[in-house]
Amino acid sequence: MSAEPFLANQLLIASPALDDPNFARSVTLICQHDGEGAMGVMVNRPSEYTLGEVLLQMQLDTPDEGLREQIVLNGGPVHPERGFVLHDDARAWDSTLTVAEGLYLTTSRDILEAMAAGTGPEHAIVTLGCAGWGAGQLEFELGENAWLTAPADTGLLFDLPLERRWQAAGGLIGVDMTRLTDYSGHA
Repeated sequence: MSAEPFLANQLLIASPALDDPNFARSVTLICQHDGEGAMGVMVNRPSEYTLGEVLLQMQLDTPDEGLREQIVLNGGPVHPERGFVLHDDARAWDSTLTVAEGLYLTTSRDILEAMAAGTGPEHAIVTLGCAGWGAGQLEFELGENAWLTAPADTGLLFDLPLERRWQAAGGLIGVDMTRLTDYSGHA
C-alpha cells in the first residue's frame, strides 16, 4: 500500500468551476497537510488593509513608507483576525512552521517587530486569516476537480503582481486558466 501524497509546499489553483466566493480564482499555498487535514494561505487576494494600518493597531511604527503601503492579503476565511507572515527568513522566530527549505510561515509578533525596525525578512507576505480543510476534505475537493496543483514558486509568491498570480500558477503546469471551462465532469 502506497503512502498518501501530501501537498505541503504546493499551490492550490482554483479551477474556473470553483464557485465558492471565498476561493474563486484563488491561489493558495498549502503550508501543512497530513492525515488530519490541511492549512494554507491564499496569496493573491488583497484585503482592505495596508501593513501600516496593521502595524499601527499593534502599536508598532516604521519609517519605511514602502512597508507601510504594502497590501495585507486575505489569507482565507479561517481566523480572519489572526496574522500570518509567509517569508524566506530562517531565523528562529517565536512561532514558525517550515513549509519547505527557504519558505516559512510565522504567526508571532516578533517578525512584525523586526519588519517594522527594518531587520525583517528580505521577502514577506502578510495575510489575515488562513484556509483550512478537515481530514479528507481537500482530497475530496481535488477529486471533484475544484483545484489544480503546482509546485510552489517563490518568484510567483514574492515578486509577481497579485492580479497575475492565478494565471501564472496555472502556467507553472502548462495550463492557460482562461481556456478552461467553468464546469467540470467525471469520466
